[in-house]
Amino acid sequence: MPAAAPHGCSNDTSLPMCYEESAGPLAVIIIPCLLALSTVLVVAVIFYKLHKKKQRGQSTAVHFTNGQQSVTLTAASISTPRVQAALYSWEIPDECVLEGLEFWQTGRYGPICKGLLKKRDGASSAVVVKTLKDGLNQPEAKEFLEWILFHTTVCKHKNVVRMLYCQTKRPPMCLVLDANSPGNLLHFLWTLRNKETNANASLNFSEKSVFLVAKQVAAGLDYLMSEHRLVHGDVAARNILIGPGLSARVSGLGVAFGGRMDPPIRQRAAEVPLKWQAPERIMMQLSIDRSDVWSFGIFLYELITLGSPPYPELESLTVLPKLQGSYRMKRPENCGGTLYDLMKYCWMWSFKDRPAFSAIIKLLESSQHLAATKDICVPEVIDISEYNKNAGLLS
Repeated sequence: MPAAAPHGCSNDTSLPMCYEESAGPLAVIIIPCLLALSTVLVVAVIFYKLHKKKQRGQSTAVHFTNGQQSVTLTAASISTPRVQAALYSWEIPDECVLEGLEFWQTGRYGPICKGLLKKRDGASSAVVVKTLKDGLNQPEAKEFLEWILFHTTVCKHKNVVRMLYCQTKRPPMCLVLDANSPGNLLHFLWTLRNKETNANASLNFSEKSVFLVAKQVAAGLDYLMSEHRLVHGDVAARNILIGPGLSARVSGLGVAFGGRMDPPIRQRAAEVPLKWQAPERIMMQLSIDRSDVWSFGIFLYELITLGSPPYPELESLTVLPKLQGSYRMKRPENCGGTLYDLMKYCWMWSFKDRPAFSAIIKLLESSQHLAATKDICVPEVIDISEYNKNAGLLS
């Protein structure tokens, strides 16, 4: 006669038999719990992704490559050892001191000063110091630090503004740049006017000089594009530094830095006067290397006219409609046919038809012997308020 079925699990009952008999009531508890847990996990993942997406939209990040070193800088990473290591060798050494700082102008982050960088051995050099207006804990400090790191990466060409040092470990946070003398090219060109009254009457500046300066600027812009994929975005005489022997360096890299950010800082592009902008940039906010080429043609006009504003006969807002009707500036006085042809080449309506900077350098080199050596003569003295109005700098 078969044994009666057990009412429970004794000590010698196998585990599978115990599990099978108790599976019914356990399933009622476990399965809903698992479903609830999975639902919570899915919702948590969705919220996490939305939070990260929002963070990416609100934060700024920029990627730098310096030889074999690559740094991606975000607001959360500016104090990481890797970033500190990238800036360590640029900190102002103890044997250097900044002296005689005088306020020059207000920059995006704070006051910009001119002064001297002195060493213990007595040597000194003129510098421009860009400082952060507030303390290291201010929101702007993150972007200012990115601005410094940007300079350590891109300022490695003889025709680009040179960074000397920075100060990031203690206030005030600052960026120290080499100050070419006489400095701002636009102001220098103005001093060459009316040689009977200016201090640079003995300096020769001819069409040949235009070729010399233009070739250096083109080399600096070609370097920024070929080595760093950077569009300068604000090519103009006011953003070029001039030094001894008419040595030239590209400066004014704020728009280029803003375009490198993620997301791009669009307001900086809007600060560029319309009279220097290429048509595609005005119409579509499309900024490419050939947009810089258009602006370079305007820069050539500034050089040969000793700093005259472009399109002096036009209001800024009327320039684009005129350009659409094939209007171009007339050949200036003192400008040879070869130089004017290059200007018009830079002002081709389709950016695909404009030359690259590498081609511009070759054109300048091959035709420099055709340039006139007679001093450029512009008798009118610049009235700065009138210049700003005609150049569209006040709009």
